[in-house]
Amino acid sequence: MDLLKKRIVEDGTVLPGNVLKVDNFLNHQVDAKLMDQIGEEFARLFKEEKITKVVTVESSGIAPALTTAIHLGVPLIFARKHKSLTLTDDLYTASVYSYTKQVSNDISIDKRFLAPDDRILIIDDFLANGQAVQGLLEIAQLAKVSVAGIGIVIEKSFQKGHTMIEKSGIRLESLARIASLDNGKVTFVE
Repeated sequence: MDLLKKRIVEDGTVLPGNVLKVDNFLNHQVDAKLMDQIGEEFARLFKEEKITKVVTVESSGIAPALTTAIHLGVPLIFARKHKSLTLTDDLYTASVYSYTKQVSNDISIDKRFLAPDDRILIIDDFLANGQAVQGLLEIAQLAKVSVAGIGIVIEKSFQKGHTMIEKSGIRLESLARIASLDNGKVTFVE
């Protein structure tokens, strides 16, 4: 997706540790028009997959997942990182480690929202080591739902997440695949 790649180059900042900061359009301040185009692209890519629900992890995956769900005409479910008074104990739960935040979180989805006849599409903002996706795949397995595919806004292809998903046999579509962040410069997979 050329517009996304352009925004990454123009507005992204490479930080130490191969961290790409895109908080001015994706995961802090959100460019709503860009998110709509991202959702439209994911819906186009997965339109034949008979998806019944879009699933993501709170919070940065919500914007692209929501626009994808709107374009597909299906509900969005986001795995919660923190329990609240309204989140009961009847949950599917998995543990996820965040490299950028250096913490582990239990993510949870209420069992009422996933049924064995669901066919889900996982959407997330980043794919690096694949921890968030792995947690959602564990929840999908617990819920006995089928996973139609995984849509990633920005993939750091030089980290292990891509290979992990590839080995699972699940369809992966990434809108911007980064080959390298060496010397503070973003290089894309061709």
